[in-house]
Amino acid sequence: MRVPSPHPNHNPTNNVVNLNTVYPLGTELDVNYHLFSLLTACWSINSNCLTMASAGPLYLGFDLSTQQLKGLVVDSSLRKVHEAKFDFDADSQGFDVKKGVLVNEAEREVFAPVAMWLQAIDTLLTRLKENGLDFARIKGISGSGMQHGSVFWSADAEQLLAQLQPEKTLQSQLDEAFAHPFSPNWQDASTQKECDEFDAILGNQSQLADATGSKAHHRFTGPQILRFQRKYPDKYLKTYRITLVSSWLATMFLGKFAPFDISDVCGMNLWDIKAGKWNEKLLALAAGPSGVKVLQKKLGDVPEDGGIHLGSISPYFVKRYGFSSDATIIASTGDNPSTILALPLRSNDAMVSLGTSTTFLMSTSEYKPDPATHFFNSPTTAGLYMFMLCYKNGGLAREKVRDAINSASSNIQDKNSWEAFDKHLLSTAPFAQSNPSEPLNLGLYFPRPEIIPNLPVGEWHYSYDPETDKLIRTNGVPESPTQDARIIVESQFLSLRLRSRELVSSPAPSLPPQPRRIYLVGGGSRNSAIAKVAGQVLGGSEGVFKLDVGENACALGAAYKAVWAIERDGSKGETFEELIGKRWREEEFVEKIAEGYDPDVFERYGAALKGFERMETELLKEYQQH
Repeated sequence: MRVPSPHPNHNPTNNVVNLNTVYPLGTELDVNYHLFSLLTACWSINSNCLTMASAGPLYLGFDLSTQQLKGLVVDSSLRKVHEAKFDFDADSQGFDVKKGVLVNEAEREVFAPVAMWLQAIDTLLTRLKENGLDFARIKGISGSGMQHGSVFWSADAEQLLAQLQPEKTLQSQLDEAFAHPFSPNWQDASTQKECDEFDAILGNQSQLADATGSKAHHRFTGPQILRFQRKYPDKYLKTYRITLVSSWLATMFLGKFAPFDISDVCGMNLWDIKAGKWNEKLLALAAGPSGVKVLQKKLGDVPEDGGIHLGSISPYFVKRYGFSSDATIIASTGDNPSTILALPLRSNDAMVSLGTSTTFLMSTSEYKPDPATHFFNSPTTAGLYMFMLCYKNGGLAREKVRDAINSASSNIQDKNSWEAFDKHLLSTAPFAQSNPSEPLNLGLYFPRPEIIPNLPVGEWHYSYDPETDKLIRTNGVPESPTQDARIIVESQFLSLRLRSRELVSSPAPSLPPQPRRIYLVGGGSRNSAIAKVAGQVLGGSEGVFKLDVGENACALGAAYKAVWAIERDGSKGETFEELIGKRWREEEFVEKIAEGYDPDVFERYGAALKGFERMETELLKEYQQH
């Protein structure tokens, strides 16, 4: 192609060409010139953009989960520019872990070697450097850590962190930094005795939940500390500082002890959320003979600002990897709070994770704790709380029904196909009613022991008449297993609606209380049939949406937290939701997959809640007597 002479209407200064004044349309000169002008303009614009981008600030978010350490880098516009990971099973050297942890079956202990995490940090940063990351551009660093894990540091830790030599690895220099080489994992179930004591110390489970946001749980740090100081009294006395996994991450990059994050601290059963301070009775229980003051010193203070600047990065990382010495460390948070930060979730929006288990997350200004739920402070915004429901039964329960449907048909070749399940889910009327005058069919499907409600493995069915409030135990749905597709999905979403009904508000004056939007994540979010029923049961005035941020939601949320903490307008009190909401590109991550609120069917599901709650109550009484 020959290069034409400059067009008389081409402005070389601003790369604008008037395409309305051209050579005669269709001539070779006309076509070639337009192509040349557009290419020139695009090249110039892109060059300018690349120049600006190459000089702009970057933000690094980490996610230390059970099985991996991930690192993800974004720019100020929230675009992902780098990512890397370290898989503990595949990549670690010298640690005989399986799925990231070690297990002591005899005592139901699950724990991870802290030294493995040190190895992961150095390897991950090396991989990011090999991928071309310019560490000098990193302006802010934050992290996400699996909630409830604890790390026990020695009195020598801060001195060792301050003296790190850049030519050596972290692992080779920090052997003496820990009073205990292992971190109890969230899967640990060794603390039943301690949980019973925590539930009783303030009166009962409800009073503990009122204070700390949750009843006692095996994995929570308070019961874990209580068991640790009993099992390892010498190690407890040698423990100078206790951090969560999230504050462990911040500590490593800060080079000195980092405080707990205002949200992650709520996963300990030690922090009084409404009072905004440690609960002395709970501290006294966890501390044992050494006393409250000793434990409080080990825990440290908790800043209220989720975006607090903890300080500049440790010199070790400046010298070894080329970070700028003014890169700022931001308080790290837990994995569940960080998930919410991957989406600028507004108050009255709901996020439902449809994975192997089911998790329900909401941002709310209402603090209404219950033993069956979890409340945390928002990781970023004062006055907001994070409401969370966790169910063991989710995808596995639905798969069991799917498999029964597929096995009953000789025409289905792929036994893992959801096609028949979806067909029966949508073709079955709500509650499997053949006509509206019949009782509703309700059920619970638990292939795993459940915590909400606290019931063993089992499957139970009832019929319920809202008009007479008559609840009767039955043997199953009229047409099993095909109608089970409808009942199991309804039961899972009815449980969410039951437990969130006091927290949702009306999204518009003429609408009943319900979420504004429902965002689905996890494997089940790809199923449009399940999404439709989610909207029918839960509502959602603007619809049901699939949120797809890949497997990096926690790391992404941490990176966004760093962007907000560094670039917010402090003089105006710019919230995370305001700053990130303006920059977040919804079209890249969100797809509307189902309608939400339908007045008639929403009202029918509302009428079923009383019967659904009674069904659970009856079963709880029955199994508590066993």
